[in-house]
Amino acid sequence: MNTTHIISSKSLDLATIQSIILEQKQLELSTDSVDNINQCRTYLDEKLKSETRPIYGINTGFGSLYNVKISKENLTKLQENLMMSHACGTGDLVPEPIVKLMLLLKIQSLSYGHSGVQLQTVKRLIDFYNYDVLPLVYTQGSLGASGDLAPLAHLSLPLIGKGKVTFKGDVLEAEDVLKHFDWQPITLLSKEGLALLNGTQFMSAYGTYLLLKSYKLSYLADLVGSVSIDAFDGRIEPFNELIHLVRPHNGQLETASRVSEFLEGSQIINQEKQHVQDPYSFRCIPQVHGATKDTLAFVAKTFTTEINSVTDNPNIFANEDEIISGGNFHGQPLALALDYLKIAMAELGNISERRVFQLVSGLRGLPAFLVDNPGLNSGFMIPQYTAASIVSANKQLASPASIDSIVSSNGQEDHVSMGANAATQAYTLINNVERVIAIELFNASQALGFRAPLKSSDFIEQFLSSYREVVPFIKEDEILHDDIQASIEFIQTLGIDSEELF
Repeated sequence: MNTTHIISSKSLDLATIQSIILEQKQLELSTDSVDNINQCRTYLDEKLKSETRPIYGINTGFGSLYNVKISKENLTKLQENLMMSHACGTGDLVPEPIVKLMLLLKIQSLSYGHSGVQLQTVKRLIDFYNYDVLPLVYTQGSLGASGDLAPLAHLSLPLIGKGKVTFKGDVLEAEDVLKHFDWQPITLLSKEGLALLNGTQFMSAYGTYLLLKSYKLSYLADLVGSVSIDAFDGRIEPFNELIHLVRPHNGQLETASRVSEFLEGSQIINQEKQHVQDPYSFRCIPQVHGATKDTLAFVAKTFTTEINSVTDNPNIFANEDEIISGGNFHGQPLALALDYLKIAMAELGNISERRVFQLVSGLRGLPAFLVDNPGLNSGFMIPQYTAASIVSANKQLASPASIDSIVSSNGQEDHVSMGANAATQAYTLINNVERVIAIELFNASQALGFRAPLKSSDFIEQFLSSYREVVPFIKEDEILHDDIQASIEFIQTLGIDSEELF
């Protein structure tokens, strides 16, 4: 197994990032990346020796202070002041796996050699990644337009020995961790603070993390939905390829095929049915789950483009002798994609809860609330309430953040994406979907127990055999919170081959 990932011009994709995370790979710069970084920095240093006119962010103030020229002797102080003044995030801490992704994506963006940073700055970020020195970053503070300024300021502060980090489970002063490794604080040169703070790595890291989780939940929604179909004594005809070929959305075709495979050989699905149709939450799984898959493909394309891009400002083009101030830090593509992701994933939870409702309703020969002696036992009455409350919360979270904008920087930054808010909303929403799918699995496995001695497919029976080791069949009322939590942890720890996901 290769334990190192080489940062290069080769594009990162979701499968590669998943491999880096799961295999806990170390990072290393390619020779070409080193050359690109050095060439850009040398060009900028030479340019500043002869340049007398103001160049935004390099020898000027920032935002609406763009017209204030800064003397050469104050350029390092300018970058440090920028970093400290912008480190004003608040709210909850960003989860550590996402902070680590922020480091990876910032390193990737700086490696292209259009940002003007020193090689040692990028190497120190790699050190942070490789040694799990993870800066404390806060969820609130970014407008998602001048880059993720506040979160990236917190991410970058430890480079100059300021701020706090987590290391080996402890929260420590960055200065103390630098001493532990005998690392000297980085002396920032012109443009470096801005290169570190401008960029979309907060939104990008959230989006990448959530896409990996969403692809897994999409797979599990198909699998758990298949368990529910058999538990409800559903019909297989709605998954026949013929009806999907005449409406050939990719996600719809993929879902129908996957569910058919999951149910292949099931005694229950193949028995004669007394009913001619199933409710939409079963019959329309290909159409609803499939539309979410198509959305994931769009969002993945957007984020794959973003994480392989240069998103700070200004951009330096040494070969063309150009330093150009533009707006690559603006998060609009990500904000729209994150909002779309929220809506699509909320729908997986929505239809899942509807299947839970059907399963506990005393239909198709199942006992009311999936328990013997209903009345004395409430059984699975309240897990459906829980799922319903989560689905309702997700409807609120799915409201688009990107339709809002608030003027900032004294009017200079007069349209912002609010993509950072979309990112944190998506994080809560997608974790909620995971809980709803876990509740559906809890209900569907219980319902399937009442179909004995008939069996589902070998695949589903093996899947449920593993599940039963942590969540047994419920015979009479008990504290169901514990079983729901065990269901959540079960699906969180399930390993699924990337070939099945992407």
